Parts: sequence; structure tokens; C-alpha cells
Amino acid sequence: MNYKTPKGLIVSCQAPVDSPLHHPVVIAAMAQAAVRGGATGVRIDTPAHVRAVRERLPETLIIGLWKQQIPGYETYITPRFEDAAAIAAAGADIIAIDATLRPRPNGETVATLIPRIHQELGKLVMADADTLEGAEQAISAGADWVGTTLVGYTRETQHLTPPGWELLSQLAAEVKIPVICEGGITDPDMAKTALELGANAVVIGGAITGIDLKIQAFQKVF
Repeated sequence: MNYKTPKGLIVSCQAPVDSPLHHPVVIAAMAQAAVRGGATGVRIDTPAHVRAVRERLPETLIIGLWKQQIPGYETYITPRFEDAAAIAAAGADIIAIDATLRPRPNGETVATLIPRIHQELGKLVMADADTLEGAEQAISAGADWVGTTLVGYTRETQHLTPPGWELLSQLAAEVKIPVICEGGITDPDMAKTALELGANAVVIGGAITGIDLKIQAFQKVF
């Protein structure tokens, strides 16, 4: 299956670690529901969840990642090669990594990590960016896809609120690899805007699978 050119809707099937939904069987069911509804792929966190989704959906595109909070480092989306290796072994097709300019553990950099994922794991890489500079660095290192995932979630972009429309527009105009809009898409009109601005595909998470946060939002009115 050719995953070089993503398209359409990709659903991020994740849940907070303290949620009863944070279970491989539940995440796999979410992913199956997303695909049955027309999603072209899913985005999944942790090896256990990737493995469960792969077992249930053997032909589905899986963007895998592993959120790791490592003392002394702000990078948390698949920050180390060993994290990428675990996600690859679990069955992901594409490995999503933090593509910001922030330091990584073990002296690794985006420039060393992406080639290792390609050469040693045989997987494509999605660069989760926050700025154009970070995205360009990842692309120079060989990233296959680039996303607006971390706009608003880093010190450099904490003044911004997702979606990262400006970064999306810049990437669509300047880079030659597929561009993914991810973060802050809450309704179909916003997804349509992302496509109009040049996104090849759109990742939607909380608006579809964020049950815990939706309940909290509604509960505020009672």
C-alpha cells in the first residue's frame, strides 16, 4: 500500500491516561468506527494501542507515536529512536515525531533520528511541527510528511491558538512533501478551510474521539 500521499480524514484515536477509554480494546474500537465512517487512516499513541489497532485493522494506515515525558526535556512525541522502534514493531506505517527545535534526549536530533527511522526501521516519518523553521529542518532531514500538530503547544508558539492556519499556508506554499493540518479542527467547516489552504489531509482528534473533554465542557453548564 502506498502511503506517500495522504488524503482525506485521519482520526486521532487517543484518550487521557486516567480515562477508562485509555485501553487497547477501546482505542481499537474507536479506530474501527472511524474507518467504517470513511477515515483514510488513524493516529495512535503507545505501542500497546498501535498493536491492538493493527490486529483489528490489518490494512488501515496507522500513524504511530509514543508520548514520553522525559525529565529535563520538553520534546514528548516519540522523542527517542528507541520509542520509534517500539512503535514500528507494534505495526505503525508512519512514525510521528516531535519536529520542533527543542533538544532531544541522548544527544539525538531530528537530523539523526529521521534517517535512522528510514534506514533501520523502514518506516516513513511525519514531522509534527510548530514553526516553519522546525518544519524545514525536518524536511531537510528527510521527513515524508509535515504537520501543524504542535502550533500552540510550545514556548515559541504559546501565543497562538490552533489550528495553525498561518503555518499551514506557509507549508502549502513552500514545501514539496505532503502537508497535514492537525490541531484545533472542531467542525467540518474548519476541515474544509484546511483543505482550501492546501492541506493534503486533516487529522481530527478531540472533536471526534475526545469524549472526556466533551463531557467536562457540558458539565460546566450544570
